[in-house]
Parts: sequence; structure tokens; C-alpha cells
Amino acid sequence: MSEVILTDGNFEDEVLKSDLPVLVDFWAEWCVPCRMLTPLVEEIAGEYSGKVKVAKLNVDECPETATAYRIQSIPTLLVFHKGEIASQNIGVIPKQSIVEMFEKLT
Repeated sequence: MSEVILTDGNFEDEVLKSDLPVLVDFWAEWCVPCRMLTPLVEEIAGEYSGKVKVAKLNVDECPETATAYRIQSIPTLLVFHKGEIASQNIGVIPKQSIVEMFEKLT
């Protein structure tokens, strides 16, 4: 697994300052739909290594960042590019739909 585990402390360096597009999975341990999405996100992390950084942020452990990006429902996927949100999705979606969120940026 080549995912980055995000915290309130490393979010800026890992996401906002990244040279690569970053797919951030906002999730929580108790969230059943989040667990359904996890295998897809892990596959993407392996398949797109070097093209897209894939990261996970536990909203229960990192409330500052979750609040800053107004995360109210999980799972939420945000794609950051050059420090800005390039695309977003709330809920479980097919793998191809996740890939389409960042494909045009790579």
C-alpha cells in the first residue's frame, strides 16, 4: 500500500505543497461506506504510483483539517492540484469514476 496517512500536522506539506495531484480520502473507522471504498482507493494508489499521490485522512483523528474543508459526509474524496481542490465526490463511486476525478491532471 502506497497511501500517505494524513494528519492535521502534515496536510499542508503532503497535499497542498505536492508536485503531484493528490487524491484525499476523508474517512472514519466506523463508516461502512468508507470501508467499501478503501479497496478501490488502495488499488488506485498502486496503479497510479508516481502519477498521483493517494492519501487518507481520518476525520475523527484530524478534526481541524476536516472542518477546514467542510467535510460533513463521509466518505468524501477530494483531488487537490497545485494546492487547490480540482474535483470532489461524496459517497461510494466506482473505481473508474474515481480515476476520472484526477485523470485529466496527470
